[in-house]
Amino acid sequence: MIAWLTVGTSELDAPTLARIRALLGEAFAGDFSNLDWTHALGGRHVLAWQDGQPLAHGALVPRRLLHQARSLRAGYVEALGVAPGWRKRGIGRAVMQRLEAELQAGYALGALSASDAGARFYEALGWTRWEGPTSVLTANGIVRTPDDDGSVYVHPLATTLDRRGELTCEWRAGDVW
Repeated sequence: MIAWLTVGTSELDAPTLARIRALLGEAFAGDFSNLDWTHALGGRHVLAWQDGQPLAHGALVPRRLLHQARSLRAGYVEALGVAPGWRKRGIGRAVMQRLEAELQAGYALGALSASDAGARFYEALGWTRWEGPTSVLTANGIVRTPDDDGSVYVHPLATTLDRRGELTCEWRAGDVW
């Protein structure tokens, strides 16, 4: 039987964090860097467990996004991964549904960056592709991120968004989106 856990990063001990990190390395076939891992920390984690091992993980971390001269508190989805032997069983969908419930607890919108392979998954869950330009707020001002255009998805909750307008995230090391 699958057990579910929703906790903050600070509630996870070092061995549990190590097991989650190993799961994500496996789920992303080795294409999950230490910077990717740090992006997943500092928020809420949804975990599917069986026999003391994680089967799936997703994190929702707080970020500020700028849109139409407004600073919006966003819940940003990071590190959604399912162990290869457990895919196509609805576990990833269940993780996302639990993360979406966490979004309701105080965020203006949800956001994430999807790979080409993941885009259909998020669209099926009601997430909407951002159609406008993307950018990042750096120490030198706002800088366009054209390589990220078309890969950002939003879940607007009660916030009105012009999906053809510019969406700006704060800078961070590694992938900014």
